[in-house]
Amino acid sequence: MSLLKRLGRTKEQAIKEVENRGTNLSVENSPEQIYGDSTAARQVKSSTMDASQTYSRLREQKSSEHPQMASAFAARRSAVVQIDQIQELRLAIHRRIVDEMTVAEQQLIAQGKDAREQIKNLIATYLEREMVNNNYNLSRAERMVLVDDICDELLGLGPLEPLLKDNTITEIMVNGPKDIFVERNGKLLLSDTRFYDDNHLMNIIERILAPLGRRVDEASPLVDARLADGSRVNIIIPPLSLIGPTVTIRKFSKNALSVENLVELGTLSEKMALFLQACVKARLNILVAGGTGSGKTTTLNVLSSFIPSNERIVTIEDAAELRLQQRHVVTLESRPANIEGTGAVTIRDLVRNALRMRPDRIIVGEVRSGEALDMLQAMNTGHDGSITTAHANSPRDVLSRLETMTLMAGMELPVRAVRTQISSAINLIIQQSRLQDGSRKLTHITEVQGMEGDTIILQDLFRYVQDYIDDKGKSVGHFEATGLQPSFMDKFRIHGVDVPRDIFQKG
Repeated sequence: MSLLKRLGRTKEQAIKEVENRGTNLSVENSPEQIYGDSTAARQVKSSTMDASQTYSRLREQKSSEHPQMASAFAARRSAVVQIDQIQELRLAIHRRIVDEMTVAEQQLIAQGKDAREQIKNLIATYLEREMVNNNYNLSRAERMVLVDDICDELLGLGPLEPLLKDNTITEIMVNGPKDIFVERNGKLLLSDTRFYDDNHLMNIIERILAPLGRRVDEASPLVDARLADGSRVNIIIPPLSLIGPTVTIRKFSKNALSVENLVELGTLSEKMALFLQACVKARLNILVAGGTGSGKTTTLNVLSSFIPSNERIVTIEDAAELRLQQRHVVTLESRPANIEGTGAVTIRDLVRNALRMRPDRIIVGEVRSGEALDMLQAMNTGHDGSITTAHANSPRDVLSRLETMTLMAGMELPVRAVRTQISSAINLIIQQSRLQDGSRKLTHITEVQGMEGDTIILQDLFRYVQDYIDDKGKSVGHFEATGLQPSFMDKFRIHGVDVPRDIFQKG
């Protein structure tokens, strides 16, 4: 039912009412009464008459040469007013709940999502009261949507809840209260979801951070966090963000992807999957490299699924995202400084501490600075089979980044010593990229062979070759082996891992 009918008017009556608004102003509401006989009064009266004449012209066009333009304009105007009315109704129900809620109802809401259905029934009761008192007339479908929205506000993350529940969405980007973008199937789309204002968005941000004991304010205007399901959250607020509070949520699927899922999605080939499984079981040190959003963490989760269940694993992250299936896992998370600027625990501190925890394998979510040196030393001192990730655009670039990050540790080491450390610690580099069509591919599986002079020697074992872009903008290509066998074939034999040699055949 349209809003005009809810207000008891036909479209023609509404147009006539607007038309006559310039000439039938009551004495108490006239511009002269409000402003006196002044320039402001004449401006108000003039703008009112202009609006009246505009609607008159639209009505004439509707009956003559442009019948569709006026109806489209009226429909858009009606839709805007209808949204405003529902927004007003939602806020009114919020106020009514706060003012009239009993102790028993407070206890019910305190149960949270476990009592969601009972809470929805409670909200529906308040909705009926508000509709009766203010003569609102909503359809059953509109009432159900409104109850769900208010329930999300009370129990969840408000307007973000429907986006978080949508399994086709992989990323949510909130650019201030009015612009919310999502990534679906690798493409960025503008959502019709929005917040009321900056305060509404900040309330949701506080709800995200409260369970983690973290904060965001003008003194500390940016923070990394995670949701209960492990989704990664980055928050930055004014004065650093000039468009208002900004939230970026990297979602993870409820069901962890397996290597079979990645093969089906075309992220890698079956031969590559078989080879990577053998590398993990043979306790090779692996570095996963790629750009932002390329799927490094997903690949890291898949690689960790190949680790035998009888090994002790220590994971270290800024915000805990890894979801290992093994039972003997110790998860460590770094901590930012408190409001006094003290108490920070860095990734580097945790890597050093992990060495005293008797780990069979150390998995670092991402190395960004000086912890790279401690990670390399751990790999070189008996903690074989460790895995980490780093941002880089190619296997050669990631070696340069590792050199830089190692020097950030503050140790004045010769470049050759750093490169020797890297070449002896890292056995395999997996390069992952996000292509222009949004798909993720393992573009290189590269062996680190060692040093030759002052240069680290790399050898591609598998790679992705892009053939062309089809009419739909989708990347079409194939995976291929280079025909070269890795120099660590003996490690497979020592650990009892059988690797068919034909997987390295070219073609």
